[in-house]
Amino acid sequence: MSNMFRFISIIVPLAIVISCRNVPSENRDSSDSVVNDANPSEKPKTVSSEVMEQIYQEIKTPYKYGVVFQEPDSNKIIDSPTIYRENGSWYMTYIVYEAPTMDESAQGYETWLAKSGDLLNWKIIGRIMSFTENTWDANQKAGYLSLVDFEWGGSYKVEKFDNKYWMSYLGGANAGYEAGTLGVGLASSNTITSASEWERLPEPIFLPTDDDARFFEKKTIYKSLIIRDKRELTGYPFIMYYNAKGAQEEWVESIGMAVSDDMVNWKRFGGDDPLITRGKGICGDAQIAKIDDLYVMFYFGAHYREGAFERFACSYDLVNWTDWQGEDLIAPSEDFDSIYAHKPWVIKWDGIVYHFYTAVGSEGRVIALATSEPI
Repeated sequence: MSNMFRFISIIVPLAIVISCRNVPSENRDSSDSVVNDANPSEKPKTVSSEVMEQIYQEIKTPYKYGVVFQEPDSNKIIDSPTIYRENGSWYMTYIVYEAPTMDESAQGYETWLAKSGDLLNWKIIGRIMSFTENTWDANQKAGYLSLVDFEWGGSYKVEKFDNKYWMSYLGGANAGYEAGTLGVGLASSNTITSASEWERLPEPIFLPTDDDARFFEKKTIYKSLIIRDKRELTGYPFIMYYNAKGAQEEWVESIGMAVSDDMVNWKRFGGDDPLITRGKGICGDAQIAKIDDLYVMFYFGAHYREGAFERFACSYDLVNWTDWQGEDLIAPSEDFDSIYAHKPWVIKWDGIVYHFYTAVGSEGRVIALATSEPI
């Protein structure tokens, strides 16, 4: 770890290991589309409580700046920011639901783009994935930009692969709030700075009805995140994390993963169990950051205790995750996030940590910001 962590020596409660598996990788030529864990090196499978505390001190954002972005049309709400940098400006992809609240019926999700010069003031550019007719994803296209630089304090630029930019998305045919069968789609584009419609693959890459769908994803697959791991710790260059709900009566949403060689053909990864779960409520919307030799997964929790709140876990190998047992990174405390404070996107820029999240409260469903120091 770097010098920024050397002088912290706080004793904290023992962290809980969420996933600790070490199963040899299956042969790439196998017809089985669920791949077990690769073991390219002998990395620690757990992260010590001392290191977890050091990470918490580095990423915490105790200062709530407030609402930074909201839909100007009061009949629409926004959700799920993904923030990146291109040509000296900041951009945000986000999703729009055309109803005043999630409880009201509307057609579904579309994906939009906004721009900022300072991470605080945002201007809408336009729509980049729209409703269609007679497609598997006609009424649901909630997009999440892929291959964003995830180095902590890095460039936050978006990488091309096969000379294209990529985006995974929650897709579905039914109208309404997350209605019907939802799965993961994939789209590509030549631009990430203008309101141009993205070109989508004609079929989903994952559905809960797939023959190889695991028990924790047999009902619905929600948000996804794709990163490029140039170290290929799993044996594959592309990793997808996604949250999904099982078919059991009780609502349990967990985080699983998949891998790919080419961004188009994907295999579920890690055996039968989820990476992150509480066995009740929600664990979802993973975002990955790499701090020195450690990977940090930001995610939100909800309903396994009261409210919705931001959490994190750490890993040395992107597969085995140790959960933070201390206080929430973000939790409801203000009028604007009094109901929910969830769905993270966290970056470090010019020495300041910016934690963007979806807040639900007095201002409706909006994008809010907390920082590591007052701004």
